[in-house]
Amino acid sequence: MYCTAYIWILDSSIVKGNYCTSLKMDTQSSNYQVPYKEEKMSKRLKRLLLVLNCTMLGLGNVGGPLVMRLYFLKGGKGVWISSCLETAGWPFMLLPLTISYMYRRRKEGPGTKLFFLKPPMLLASVVLGFLTGVDDILYAYGVARLPVSTSALIISTQLAFTAAFAFLLVKQKFTSFSINSVFLLTVAAVVLALHTSSDRPANESMRHYLLGFFMTLGASALYGFVLPAIELTYKRAKQTITYSLVMEMQMVMSFSATVFCTIGMLFHKDFKAIPKEASEFGLGQPTYYVVIVLNAILWQLFFMGVVGVIFSASSLLSGIIIAGLLPVTESLAVLFYHEKFQAEKGISLVLSLWGSLYYFYGEFQENKKKKKKNQTSETETV
Repeated sequence: MYCTAYIWILDSSIVKGNYCTSLKMDTQSSNYQVPYKEEKMSKRLKRLLLVLNCTMLGLGNVGGPLVMRLYFLKGGKGVWISSCLETAGWPFMLLPLTISYMYRRRKEGPGTKLFFLKPPMLLASVVLGFLTGVDDILYAYGVARLPVSTSALIISTQLAFTAAFAFLLVKQKFTSFSINSVFLLTVAAVVLALHTSSDRPANESMRHYLLGFFMTLGASALYGFVLPAIELTYKRAKQTITYSLVMEMQMVMSFSATVFCTIGMLFHKDFKAIPKEASEFGLGQPTYYVVIVLNAILWQLFFMGVVGVIFSASSLLSGIIIAGLLPVTESLAVLFYHEKFQAEKGISLVLSLWGSLYYFYGEFQENKKKKKKNQTSETETV
C-alpha cells in the first residue's frame, strides 16, 4: 500500500523457520518456528527473480505515491477512489499464484492443493483486509492534502508503531537498536509537526492540512498495528507457512480492502462522478484513465515486489530498499511537483533514514547471533 506503502510478509528465512514483519517500510523478526522445506532453484533463476522483484518494488515504492499525488494535483477529488486503487490490483496476484500452482502440480501430480488458506486464517485475512481498507482511506486523504515529500516522511514513522505493537501483541523484545530507532523516528515526526505552516500548499487551508497530517500519522499507526496482527495470525495458524500461503493471504486482504473502499465509493456516489472528473482533469480525459490504471498497477507492483524480494533474498533487504528509496521519492516530488524542501524537512529526512538504518543494522546483528547460536547447537548435537 504505501510508499504503503507499507506490508507484512514473511522473511525468506521462512526456510530457516523465522517470522518477520516487513512494512511498506520496515521489518520486525520473531522467534516463532515454522517448518518449511525450501524449494530447489538454480542460482541464476534466483538472481533473475531477485532483480525482477527489486525492480517491481522500486517502481511501486517510488511511483505509487507520486502518481496518486498527480491525480489530486490535476483536479482529482475522489479520496475513496484513490484508496480503492491502492488494493484494486489484487487480481495481478493470481499470476504468481498460478505459476506456483503449476510448479507444484508438476512435482506433486493431480492431487496438488489449489488453496492453502484454512477457514480461521481466511476469516482473519478478511478482518485484516477491512482494517487495511480503513488505513487506505486515511493514507489517501493525507496524500490529497499533503506534499508527497511530507507524507512519505510521516509514513516512515510506521516502523516505530510496528515495534510498539509487536511488543504488545507478539511479545517482541526491544533492543537498544529498536529503542533508538523509535526515538529518532519520533523526533523526525515532531520536527515536521512543529513546522507545518511553511510546508502547506497554497490552496490548502490550515485545518485541511493539519487533518491530512494527522490522518497520515493515523494511517501509519494503524498499519503499524496490522503488521504484528498478521504475525500473530500466522503464529496461531497451526499450519506450515509457504510462499503460496502468504500470497493467498495478501490477495484476500487486498480483495477485502477493495470491497470496503468500493462500498465507500458507492455511498459517496464516486462512480457517477468519475466521468465528470475525467472530463475536467487537468491533463485531459484519456490521461485521467491512464493515471487511474497506472495508480493501481504501481501499488500492486509494490506488494508483489516486497513478497518477491523477501522470498528471493530477505525481508531485511526489502526494508533497506524501501528506506533507501525515500530520498528518491523526496527528490522526484521536488523535481516534478516543485514542492518546498526546507531545512526542517531535510533534518526530518536524515533522522528518518538514520532511524531506519539503525533498526536494520540491529536486525542484521540479531540474525547473526541467532545463526551462530543455531550452528553451535547443531555442533553440540553432533
